[in-house]
Amino acid sequence: MRAFLLTRLVAAGAIVVSCAAGTAAFTPAAIAQTAVADVIVPPAPKPAVPKPTPAKQLFGSKDRPADLKPRAIGFYSRGCLAGGQALPIDGPAWQAMRLSRNRNWGHPNLIKLIERLATDAKREDDWPGLLVGDLTQPRGGPMLSGHASHQIGLDADIWLTPMPDRRLSWAERETTSAVSMLADTLSVDPKVFTTKHVKLIQRAASYPEVERIGVNPAIKLALCRAEGGDKPWLQKIQGWPGHHYHMHIRIKCPENSDGCTGQGPPTHTSCAHAEKWYRDTKAWLEQPKKPKPKTEAKKPSKPKPEVTLTDLPNACEDVLTAASAGSPKKQIEHVLAPARKPVSRAAAVSPTR
Repeated sequence: MRAFLLTRLVAAGAIVVSCAAGTAAFTPAAIAQTAVADVIVPPAPKPAVPKPTPAKQLFGSKDRPADLKPRAIGFYSRGCLAGGQALPIDGPAWQAMRLSRNRNWGHPNLIKLIERLATDAKREDDWPGLLVGDLTQPRGGPMLSGHASHQIGLDADIWLTPMPDRRLSWAERETTSAVSMLADTLSVDPKVFTTKHVKLIQRAASYPEVERIGVNPAIKLALCRAEGGDKPWLQKIQGWPGHHYHMHIRIKCPENSDGCTGQGPPTHTSCAHAEKWYRDTKAWLEQPKKPKPKTEAKKPSKPKPEVTLTDLPNACEDVLTAASAGSPKKQIEHVLAPARKPVSRAAAVSPTR
């Protein structure tokens, strides 16, 4: 009612002004037009556009593989995996670690390679067995935490800690830490890194399907010095920051994996490059460190935009929406469940259902 009266008053004021000016605006049409013009209607707010769900949440929520033909899709750090196969958590010469992550999946070619490496190294090189870290998720793709790569089922982290001569419990697989091979930034610890480690890495590099192996630069240098210089297998070994407790094995794109983008043979992997890394790093470490001048706090940089499904190859949408293969439960749940304390003596002796 107040708005109506205000509109009428404004209209009446306009009529008075028009009459005072001696114009002919004192008509019903002029009154109606003036009243409408003085009522301002704000524009309707635009509906908020929801942000797309990050791809890591979509792929991280899948606990079973896509029921599709095995196929590595995309690049190692931007893709997905169809028809993933699980590495058995226990084998004759390996045990899978960090089972709660559900990352013991890979392309069948990768699974075969790990099983072959484990059995060959135990039989031929007297290696006790492999402790296998992350491969990928059941359907690959970006992960909720950890790796930028490991997305298409062709990457595997193999611990350099030998497997113990007993079956590890669930809790041990979750909490046991891998042992660093380094004595310091520039060198390995000879009490930890032995000739058996050299043989293990050499054997992994000897398989033709292995494209490259990443280890800490100090481990690469130790391999070169142990071998007395360049050897063909050493060309596959790259010095990667970190990687002081495991080797990262990456295999080639499998046949019949349309859309898989390989990385090709590594470059700058000669022993001369390893020695140059040593000299340059040593010189940098020996330089006196100047105190940093006090500066104004920098504004925090904007976080990188999340990778979404549209950033991945188109076929990854089919992988994500495909029916699941295998049991409704994760394979690890009924194979090696955490030990639970009985709630009472009666519960302890009751038969299991």
